[in-house]
Amino acid sequence: MATPKEAKEVLKRFWIETPSWAYGNSGTRFKVFAQPGVPRDPYEKIADAAQVHKFTGAAPSVALHIPWDKVDDYKHLADYAAELGVRLGTINSNTFQDDDYKLGSVCHPDAKIRQKAVDHLYECIEIMGKTGSTDVKLWFADGTNYPGQDNLADRQDRLADSLRKCYDRLGPDQRMLLEYKFFEPAFYSTDVPDWGTSYVHCLELGEKASVCVDTGHHAPGTNIEFIVAGLLRAKRLGAFDFNSRFYADDDLIVGAADPFQLFRIMHEVNINGGFDIGTPVSYVLDQCHNIEAKIPGQIRSIMNVQEAVAKAVLVDQDALKKAQLAGDVLAGHEVLMDAYNTDVRGLLREWRSDKGIDPEPMKAYAASGYAKKIATDRVGGNQAGWGA
Repeated sequence: MATPKEAKEVLKRFWIETPSWAYGNSGTRFKVFAQPGVPRDPYEKIADAAQVHKFTGAAPSVALHIPWDKVDDYKHLADYAAELGVRLGTINSNTFQDDDYKLGSVCHPDAKIRQKAVDHLYECIEIMGKTGSTDVKLWFADGTNYPGQDNLADRQDRLADSLRKCYDRLGPDQRMLLEYKFFEPAFYSTDVPDWGTSYVHCLELGEKASVCVDTGHHAPGTNIEFIVAGLLRAKRLGAFDFNSRFYADDDLIVGAADPFQLFRIMHEVNINGGFDIGTPVSYVLDQCHNIEAKIPGQIRSIMNVQEAVAKAVLVDQDALKKAQLAGDVLAGHEVLMDAYNTDVRGLLREWRSDKGIDPEPMKAYAASGYAKKIATDRVGGNQAGWGA
C-alpha cells in the first residue's frame, strides 16, 4: 500500500503549467467582465503567474497564446520570466479570431486561407525556438454549421495536409499536441471532435505528435478516464488541459463540478505511468476565471489537482489487483473509494512546509497584499483579455 511519503515524492516532481490567458479579462459569449489589476501585457501576466508558483510551489511554467502574447523580443520575455522564478512553456496557436476563418482555417475550402493559417502555425513554431519551448498546441475551431456546407472527407484531407506541413517544421526536441473538442463553435460538424480523430492524425504524422485531452471537451457522461488509459497505453497522451464543466465547455475551476471524476482520471494516470520520472505527459490549466479573482482561481485549481494526485497515489494497488483478479466487484470499488475519501489536506500542508512555502496558499496569497498592489499600480492602458 502506498504511503504518504510516496505521495509526497510524486508531488515533488509533479508540476502544472498555468495559462497566460487565465490572468486576463474573460466572460461569456455575451459579456467580458473586467476586474481591477488585470495585466495589460504579457510581462504582467508572467508576474501574476509567478505569484501562483510562489504560493503553490507547483506552477513553474507559463503557457503563451499567440497573438495574444506577442512581444518584440521573446528572449527578453523568457529572461524576465526566469528572473521571477518561472519559465515559458507551451505555445498555443490562434486560428479562430480572424474574419478569414469564418469557414475554417486549416480546413477552409480556399487554399489561400489555409496557407494563412499554416503560416501562423509556422510562426508559433518559430517562437518556440526563441522561448525554449518544446510544445506547440493546436486547437481548431474548424467545422460546419449545415449539412452540405462542405465535403467532410475533403476537410480531413486539408487538415492532414496542413498538419503535415507544420509537423515537418518541428525541431528534433519539439512536438505537436493536437487538441480536440466535441462541439462549439461549429453546430453540425467539428473537424477534430474527439480523441479518435486526433489520435488518427497523430499516428499518421509520427512520434512527435500526441493528443491533448481537455477535460471539458467531451459529451456529458463521457468516460474520460477510459480515454486517458487508452492514450497512455498507446503512448500518445501528450498533455492535459485541466478545467471543469457542468453542461458544456464551461472552463470552470478543475475539480469544481466532479472531483471524483478528476480522481478517477488521476488514478489511471498513476497506474499507467503518467507520474513516472521523465513522463512525456504535461499538465496544464486551461481556464477562464469570469467571475472569480484570477490568481486565487489558479491557486485553487492547482490545489484541487494536487489533492486528486495524492489520493490517486494512495490507492492500495495490491489490494485492488487482488480484488480484480478474484472478480470481487465491490472490494475493488471499495479500494478506490477508500483512497478517494482520504483527507489529504494535511499531507499537502506538510508537503508545502517541507518546501518552505506557506501550508495554506489561498490564505497566504490573500494576506500578501499583491492583489491590492496590482489594482493600484495597473491603472491606465488596455487590460489583457480575449483578443488582446
